[in-house]
Amino acid sequence: MLYPSPKRTEIYSLPYPIESPDMNYFARLVCTYCGATYAKNEIHNVCRQQHCRLPLFALYDIPHQLSRNVLTSRPKNMWRYREMLPIEGDKNIVSLGEGFTPLIHANRLGMKLGMSRLSIKDESVNPTGSFKARGLAMAISKAKELGVTKCAIPTAGNAGGAMSAYCAKAGIEAYVFMPADTPEVFKRKCEYFGAHVTLVNGLITDCGKILQERKNTEGWFDVSTLKEPYRVEGKKTMGYEIAEQMNWELPDVIVYPTGGGTGLIGMWKAFEEMEQLGWITSRRPRMISVQAEGCAPIVKAFEQGKEFSEHVEHAHTVASGLRVPKAIGDFLILRVIRESHGLAMTVTDDELMDGVKEIAQSEGIFAAPEGGATWAALKKLHERKLVMPDERIVLCNTGSGYKYIEAIK
Repeated sequence: MLYPSPKRTEIYSLPYPIESPDMNYFARLVCTYCGATYAKNEIHNVCRQQHCRLPLFALYDIPHQLSRNVLTSRPKNMWRYREMLPIEGDKNIVSLGEGFTPLIHANRLGMKLGMSRLSIKDESVNPTGSFKARGLAMAISKAKELGVTKCAIPTAGNAGGAMSAYCAKAGIEAYVFMPADTPEVFKRKCEYFGAHVTLVNGLITDCGKILQERKNTEGWFDVSTLKEPYRVEGKKTMGYEIAEQMNWELPDVIVYPTGGGTGLIGMWKAFEEMEQLGWITSRRPRMISVQAEGCAPIVKAFEQGKEFSEHVEHAHTVASGLRVPKAIGDFLILRVIRESHGLAMTVTDDELMDGVKEIAQSEGIFAAPEGGATWAALKKLHERKLVMPDERIVLCNTGSGYKYIEAIK
């Protein structure tokens, strides 16, 4: 289990009435570490327990097993899993058509390693060009439902662009903090969506510190990775889709590029929920977390058998999405890897950029550097005989290489 059994409920009075749920099983929030529970439909960031302050998850009360047949007539986007999403009123959904991205059989790439069952989950085709669209569509939809008027985010690029787009669609003010050396396209994208952009001489963690210092006085809702409960709810839909696209049998291995790790955590949460719904069995894939050699806190903690990671000083990698010196959900990432009998591993910047080229030339997919890292990792897994030729393997390409032209040599 990703989270402990709930301990107690803290009830807060609602500042306004909430409409009746539209096809929704959302029940409450629970701390992923201490198990404290919180009332839904209040504005929450992390657990309020003094010695905790760790991520919250949305929990669902499933009244009965739900037939997968309900999906047959629904639109092919992430909102098709409506019952297991936290937006209570359909009118509050802020959507640009995100989700249900293709799961592409990578036959030419697979032949290089003698693997006939290799696939790529290609998130680059999401509305804002990355998997961040899922999480920010959900977070901004919930912010709208809760009456939030200003949102702020620290970002390595893609998340800031996604938040800016969905805030523009929702009529919510957007405040974006990003490292000054972030590729230019990400800065311009946020500005064109109307966001207030602040460049910071430092890393994404430094951006987060500035946001934390100012959010209360500025009245911002903080939508940092796993510092609010709903981005992970959007990301988990990747897990639902992979299961549906593979005829409700999960793959043997999922290779995932890990910065903040919300997608990895979200997919594991989705697998637990689908089992409760009666959609899949208890069988799970091995989850492989891939990080850049210049910023690998999860790999180090995994190898040392630790529950939490340590902050990486002078973190560096061309894959900006992997340049996260310490993730708030590090203990959840490590929990998923260990529960799945998976592992954490590194690749170099040269290896991941070679991966981008190989994926492009073999499959016609221009992957982000983070996506290139998954192919580089799979080659190492194959070399070490940690994957078998007949296994069903999914590589997660989290974004588009077109945004990283400055990094392409």
